[in-house]
Amino acid sequence: MKLVVATHNRDKIKEIKAILKDLPFEVMSQKDVGFDEEVIEDGVSFPANALIKAKAVHPYCPDAYVMADDSGLCVDALGGAPGIYSSRFAGEETDYPTKFKYLWDLLASVDPDDWTARFICAVAVVRPDGSAFTVLGEMAGCITDTPRGQNGFGYDPIFYLPNLLVTSAELPPELKNMCSHRGVAVRKMAKKLLKETK
Repeated sequence: MKLVVATHNRDKIKEIKAILKDLPFEVMSQKDVGFDEEVIEDGVSFPANALIKAKAVHPYCPDAYVMADDSGLCVDALGGAPGIYSSRFAGEETDYPTKFKYLWDLLASVDPDDWTARFICAVAVVRPDGSAFTVLGEMAGCITDTPRGQNGFGYDPIFYLPNLLVTSAELPPELKNMCSHRGVAVRKMAKKLLKETK
């Protein structure tokens, strides 16, 4: 089954390919189908933004299934922020160490025991007939005050998993793909598609 991933992010494509490696999907990037535009994500939720991206790429490969994900970090003490603005947090052009510092500044007056957070991922799929669906995945943890680990990307170095005693960036890729918000959502998506196309 041809599955086009609507993203520029090579780390994300690598991760999705690894999650789906034992399943009958031919994973391609949006670049593979000639889409190289920036999509304006102006939805008000993770599912809405994922759907905007998938629908933008679908006309370039109408015979394929097109998936897109939108994910972010939601910190409980900040009312769920940065949420859908995770990649634009502290400014669109800032690097992640700058975003970490901005997050810590906002949490400075909060008891570190209350730095609970979750990663959320919405995956949207547009089918060849133009119909669509979305699924959600979640990974709970908390924010740590020191970045740790070389794996992963984004907020992974400061997202601590108390049950595993490591940050998301310290997880080996295979274990991360088993328990991450994206891993959960992508496997839900795959299960639904395989059931539909039996």
